[in-house]
Amino acid sequence: MLFHSSLRKELARSFGATLVVLFTIVLTMLLIRTLGMASKGSVNPEEIMLVLGYTVLGRMPTILTLALFISIVSTLSRMYRDSEMIIWFSGGRSLGGFVGPLLRFAWPVLLVIFLMVMFVWPWANQQTEELRQRFETRGDLQRVQPGQFQESSSGRRVYFIDKDTVEGKEGRNVFISSVDNRGVETIISAAAGRIETIDDIPYLMLNQGQRLEIQPGSLEMRLSEFQEYGAQIGGSSRLTQGRGDLNAVNSWDLIAEPSASRLGELGWRLGVALSAFNLVLLALAATISNPRAGKSGNLMFTLFAFIVYFNFLNFGQRWVATGQMSFASMLLLIHGSVALFSLIWLYKRHYNLDLRHLMLRLVQPLTRKGAST
Repeated sequence: MLFHSSLRKELARSFGATLVVLFTIVLTMLLIRTLGMASKGSVNPEEIMLVLGYTVLGRMPTILTLALFISIVSTLSRMYRDSEMIIWFSGGRSLGGFVGPLLRFAWPVLLVIFLMVMFVWPWANQQTEELRQRFETRGDLQRVQPGQFQESSSGRRVYFIDKDTVEGKEGRNVFISSVDNRGVETIISAAAGRIETIDDIPYLMLNQGQRLEIQPGSLEMRLSEFQEYGAQIGGSSRLTQGRGDLNAVNSWDLIAEPSASRLGELGWRLGVALSAFNLVLLALAATISNPRAGKSGNLMFTLFAFIVYFNFLNFGQRWVATGQMSFASMLLLIHGSVALFSLIWLYKRHYNLDLRHLMLRLVQPLTRKGAST
């Protein structure tokens, strides 16, 4: 039919353009964030693009949800503004008749959102976490580029190496400046150094150097020379095993071991998929032409509703994780209430009901019955 095909074509064009814009904005923001993490030593500079790809892939469900919501609101707003909706209404179409074409257009996107948030989101977070852990377990000397000062992962040491070998296990003209918990500053310089692993802990073994220790708040200094000196440059690799956030846990594992925190994470993932469906209904129910509000009125409402809805998703995850609310109650309270509100609003506009007159009709029989008694 002309009505279905024209509506879906315009929705597709609007969705594609919105998705490109949102993807570009999010990609730029995440690139800046990833570069900042690399400069702080949290991410391997050689793996920036890989980390960026996994991060963007994990954010795609949110991007798709917002793009779908904006495309529906913008398309319907254009149709109201150009009086196209009036033509369809005059031809026998009602507002409820738009539900079918909208869902036919949106169901592939909703399916992709569900699959990505349930399976791609934890997989991307897991890959990113593995890259971070692999970089953190490397020795601090291995992170240092020859001729550059580099801060350690703990932030308490600064390293400098003039030259190193191809394998990265040995270096020449090594300089280390560190500050311990007491505030004592130690400066070590050595002609050469090599990495050795003792009890699964990496050490930097220095040869032919000096060690200067400066006490805080005083002019006292202690200078010593050594032929060989060992300094720990990293934690045990065993410490990183078993570590990981819940957002990197597979969805099937969350269902198999339903603890409070895992149910909170599962509720957030299901909530993203349910919110995408509810936002389709809310877009149809809430979009209306108001010349006084201008062209940006519906767009401002779209962004505000999206931000509020997703903040409640985070609140619901926290309520379930802390035991303040059950898993089913959270889904019913947040997503059930939004779905019910959207359907009531859509029903009101579909039949052009006036809530004030409707309430008066409901109250009048009750008042008459009370007066007669």
